[in-house]
Amino acid sequence: MRLAVLGAAVYRYIRTALARHTTHTGSMNSRHSFYLLIFIIIGVIAGLIVGWYWGAAATGVAWLGKLFLNTLSMLVIPLLVSAVITGVTSLGDVRQLGRLSGITISYYLITVAIAVLIGLIMVNIIQPGVGVSTVGLAQPDELLIAAQEKGIGDILLSMVAPNLIAAAAETNLLPLILWSVAFGIALASIGDKGKPAARFFESLNEGMMLLVSWVMYFAPIGVFGLIAGMFGAAGSAQAFMEKIAAVGLHVVTVLSGLTIHFIILILIMLFVARQPISYFVGMLRAIVTAFATASSTATLPITIQCAKESNIDERARRFVLPLGSTVNMDGTALYEAAAAMFIAQAYNLQLDLGQQAIIFISATLAAIGAAGIPQAGLVTMIIVLQVVGLPVEGIGLLLAVDWFLDRFRTATNVWGDAVGAAVVHRYLQKHID
Repeated sequence: MRLAVLGAAVYRYIRTALARHTTHTGSMNSRHSFYLLIFIIIGVIAGLIVGWYWGAAATGVAWLGKLFLNTLSMLVIPLLVSAVITGVTSLGDVRQLGRLSGITISYYLITVAIAVLIGLIMVNIIQPGVGVSTVGLAQPDELLIAAQEKGIGDILLSMVAPNLIAAAAETNLLPLILWSVAFGIALASIGDKGKPAARFFESLNEGMMLLVSWVMYFAPIGVFGLIAGMFGAAGSAQAFMEKIAAVGLHVVTVLSGLTIHFIILILIMLFVARQPISYFVGMLRAIVTAFATASSTATLPITIQCAKESNIDERARRFVLPLGSTVNMDGTALYEAAAAMFIAQAYNLQLDLGQQAIIFISATLAAIGAAGIPQAGLVTMIIVLQVVGLPVEGIGLLLAVDWFLDRFRTATNVWGDAVGAAVVHRYLQKHID
């Protein structure tokens, strides 16, 4: 009886909260967004504490995080398709798409290149791989061997899927983005005949944004479950610290590089996009969620929601953010460049400036192009290693802490997408409107 009363009270609270704090466009008011951010941060801290002190027992709450992650993932495909199509059709003149694409891709290339350069500089300064033992490293398993067979041709082929339904089921977003862009151009090109379909996708997008607002109320609990479960799976606090200590300088190198790049992105936000620091605060929900989920794709609905609440032009957020979640991987590119050099140092292999330049180019292109392939991080890492002839089994040095660093690089990826949307927003306001 008490459970029934408690359940009814929780239901009334959620229903009242949804009614009071979401508008017909699916946006929260600023005060409620702030409170939600505070609760999400509390969820992260609580998850860290529970996972740290309870160890393997903390995996008992991992299902809460899995439920949250699955719910977000369920929203990605319809939100992405509707957002990209309405973003393209809202441009009016299709020729504007060329300029929008140009500034977007230019931003991606520049920031990814900066990230790779930072990674190479930090790894040369800190020298994290010197003295690390490679004795007893396992030979490549079946997954590594399969990934070794991937090449640039596979990356290009992954951009076009013969079956869009299968691509959606596998969360292979790049073919869906390309199809949505092409379909949006087609709708805009046929004039009045395309307007009913364009209005349908606009209504679908608004409905999806409202669903995202509702899901966000579960975010503090979901984030708690994800963090506690992941740290619990790592074992006790002592076991986790032993894993960190084994490659401690590598962790320091990657985290310091990501911190520097994160600050550079803030400077781009301030001086290029001309957004106030409140924009960063407004995107914190997406950044913290990215840290918890370790997935730019799963975080996409929240990233778009936060950009909408920050008044970013709909053309920028609907085009730049979905594309960025797939191809704009600043944190991943930095990590792969640093990891490749770490493996070279561990094997006592000296790479000259020419070989490091090859790592720079391959890490930049691989991070942008390989997002559509399953196990993309593994594939891109192996491509970089193969280009300069480094031993693939060296990846075994990184696996123990990869899950931990993945959260920081994913948060950097999402922040890079958010800054990209702000840059394109500034460009649209200044040059097109």
